[in-house]
Amino acid sequence: MLLSMTGFGTAHQESEQYSITIDIKSLNSKGLDLSVRLPRFLADKEHEIRAIIGKSLIRGKISLSVDYTSNSKATKAANSINQELLQHYYTELEIAADAVGASKHDLFRLVLQMPEVIQQGARTEEDDNQPPVPWETVVGLLQEAIADLNRFRSDEGKALTTEIVSYIDRIRIFLADIDKFDPARVEHIRERIRTHLSEISGSEQFNQSRFEQEMIYFIEKLDIAEEKVRLINHLHYFTETVYLPEPTGKKLAFISQEIGREINTIGSKANDATIQHLVVEMKEELEKIKEQLNNIL
Repeated sequence: MLLSMTGFGTAHQESEQYSITIDIKSLNSKGLDLSVRLPRFLADKEHEIRAIIGKSLIRGKISLSVDYTSNSKATKAANSINQELLQHYYTELEIAADAVGASKHDLFRLVLQMPEVIQQGARTEEDDNQPPVPWETVVGLLQEAIADLNRFRSDEGKALTTEIVSYIDRIRIFLADIDKFDPARVEHIRERIRTHLSEISGSEQFNQSRFEQEMIYFIEKLDIAEEKVRLINHLHYFTETVYLPEPTGKKLAFISQEIGREINTIGSKANDATIQHLVVEMKEELEKIKEQLNNIL
C-alpha cells in the first residue's frame, strides 16, 4: 500500500518537573531533507536524533521541533523558609526600630529579603549533570511522534492508492479501445496500399520485388502489436508494485516512464485519428499519475 510523503505527528509528556512536546511535519522532497529545532539540553544528541528519523522516515522534507518547559510549581516547592533565621532577623530589626522610633509596618517584607531567609532546595553535583528530561524518555516520545506521522501517511496513502489505480484502469480501458479499433486501422492501411499499387503497377519503371519489400517495411513500421503487449505488461507491473509493503514511489516513477514510452510509440505509429485521440486520453491519465507520484514515499 502506498504511503503519502506529507503528514504530521506529535507526542507530549508532562510531569511535576517538566513539559515536553515533539512535533514532526513532512512535505514532498526527492530525498531526506531534515531540519531540527532542539532545546539546549538535547544539543549533543542531534546526531542520534537525525539517525533515528532518517532510518524511520526515509524521504521527505522533515521538520522536527522539540519544545521543553520546566514546571515552575516544582521549582517553587523546592524553596523553603529558614524559620529560625527569620525570627532572629525580625527581632533584631524590631529592636532597631524601637531604638530610632521607626515604623514597623514593612518589617516582615524586609526580613524575607534578608540573606538566606528563603533557601532554595539543595542540589547535588549529580543533579547538575543530569538532563531535565531523561534521554530514554525523549527517544520514546520521538518514536511515538514518528509512529503518529506514519499513521497519517498511511491514511493519506490509502486515498492516493485508490486514485492512482483508477487512472491505471482508465489507461487499460483506452488500450482496450485501441485494440478494438486496430483491425480497422490495419485494413484501411492495406486498402490505401492496394489503391496506390493499382495506380503505379502499369509504369515501366515499376519494380515489383522492391515494392513488396518497401511495403513490408512500411506495414511493420506501423504495426503496434508489440507496443500494446508491452504496455499492458507495464500496467500490470505498476498495479502489483502499488501494493508492495515497502516504499515504492521511485520504482513507480520509473514504471510510469516506461508506460509513457509505449503510449508515445503507439501514437507515433498509429497513423489513425481515432487511435491518436485515445492516445491523448491515455497521456492525460498518465500525467495525473505522475503528479500524484510526487507525493508518494
